[in-house]
Amino acid sequence: MSRKDQSEILKKLGIEQLNQMQKVAFDTILLNDEIILLSPTGTGKTLAFLLPLISKLDTQLEKIQVMILVPSRELAIQIEQVVREMGSGHKVNAVYGGRAGAKDRVELKHAPAILVGTPGRVADHLRRETFSTEHITTLVLDEFDKSLEVGFEKEMKEIVASLPSIKKKVLTSATKMDMMPQFINIQWPKIIDFLSDKKDLLTIRTVISESEDKLGALASLLGEFGEGRGIIFCNLKSTIAYLSDFLLSKKIGHGCFYGGLEQRERERALIKFRNGTHRLLIATDLAARGIDVPEIDFIIHYQIPFSLEEFTHRNGRTARMHKNGTAYILKYKGLDFPEYMEETEVIKVNSDSIPTSSKWGTLFISGGRKDKISKGDIAGLFFKQGDLEKDELGIIELKQDCAFVAVPIDKAYDLINKLNNVRLKKKKVRISYVD
Repeated sequence: MSRKDQSEILKKLGIEQLNQMQKVAFDTILLNDEIILLSPTGTGKTLAFLLPLISKLDTQLEKIQVMILVPSRELAIQIEQVVREMGSGHKVNAVYGGRAGAKDRVELKHAPAILVGTPGRVADHLRRETFSTEHITTLVLDEFDKSLEVGFEKEMKEIVASLPSIKKKVLTSATKMDMMPQFINIQWPKIIDFLSDKKDLLTIRTVISESEDKLGALASLLGEFGEGRGIIFCNLKSTIAYLSDFLLSKKIGHGCFYGGLEQRERERALIKFRNGTHRLLIATDLAARGIDVPEIDFIIHYQIPFSLEEFTHRNGRTARMHKNGTAYILKYKGLDFPEYMEETEVIKVNSDSIPTSSKWGTLFISGGRKDKISKGDIAGLFFKQGDLEKDELGIIELKQDCAFVAVPIDKAYDLINKLNNVRLKKKKVRISYVD
């Protein structure tokens, strides 16, 4: 990849220049066959490995050349989106549970250069011989410490054994792994370690709760943040439901994100968090890794995680890309910290305020990229026919078959009345409110 090509890609992504980790990773991945990339969450590891790998793709070969394995659907979708936004001209597809396998098979008939997927779905396609593995020469394990956990081991062994032509392996994570499973067959990896860069940016504080349910302490802490944006982490989805009911009783807007939700609900929770419709997200550790969310001001450990690795990944959602952030631990006074956790600064909170409600709501549009619709087309529709001012149009997220737009919540239904069933490019689109 020439410097010109790289600068064009960065321009499309809205990035001025690579950070130091990405520069080191680019050269290291090009020159070595076994690479372990360790860098905090949010530092741009996806772009760090995609740039050098895409630069070496054979443009004449219409076969899968790179396989990227990820532990979650959200990360698969995110990487697919990044590759498309890079505009390299190479086809990419993501396969994952929660969507029809038949849809995967249709898309894979015309083989992508890059295949991204979760272990279970990729292993299923390999058993069905949906695609050829002959030309897959590069294997990427993103968030490899999670992908190599015991729960994925059977599928991971099966996948690695099915890839006879691998020449390059790239493993990335925000935490170190003491023992690498033998089946990965990493011999002499080149290690890129930028984990120490995180420490000075992150502040960790503890809030002691007098009550075991910690709800009063949580409400007081949230009252301190005003318009701040953050994630409240829980260990169990049942706890999320409990907290959600509590926040609703306080009229505090929020979204929920955990593995038991339908894929559509999970995607929409992230969309509304990204565009500011919700400033709070209550989540399990599924949200600690590889999801595409904006810079956030804080995270709260409502329940303390079971391991240091998950504690590290949760904290990695804030203090990203050289910006400061704070992690708060809510601890009942009658319980001790787990052994892995060090004592931190204890603070008192006694705010009676309620976080400011968001001014944004989210609208759904039933047309997307495959209908030749652009973000500019959508913006033009809302300005010209919706009569919005420039500062009244929020974030637009454009998907293959639909789009989501943040608008002032007090104008949302008026906009639906004006714009529903209008033509956008050549397609008549439905516009509805996303609850």
